[in-house]
Amino acid sequence: MPSNSVRLALFDIRDCILLARGFTEGLSYEGFKESRLHFFAVTRALEIISEASRRLPDELRNRHPDLPWRDIRDAGNMYRHGYELRAAGAEKVFRETASGARSDRAQLRRAIIAFLCRPI
Repeated sequence: MPSNSVRLALFDIRDCILLARGFTEGLSYEGFKESRLHFFAVTRALEIISEASRRLPDELRNRHPDLPWRDIRDAGNMYRHGYELRAAGAEKVFRETASGARSDRAQLRRAIIAFLCRPI
């Protein structure tokens, strides 16, 4: 059974995947780009996913080598330090959240749920 801190990180990732998806649902790219609220909400959810992924043990990540763990972890640096993200990165954030990374996000969510549901 995963430690409590690992379980909390997994719940954070799961919840923020669902939040980011919900924040962009029915929203066009133009609407996303113009809405500071949506932009910052999605960016914060993705930052939390990135940070929580850093707390996962290698054993868990090694069981899902098809997931882009390094990209997930490293994305947080862009969100934290990419001050020009608002202008230049809005389209990338939106496309990856709304559609481009949908299969990775769904795959990550399935892996996390499976890990959380493991028998003790």
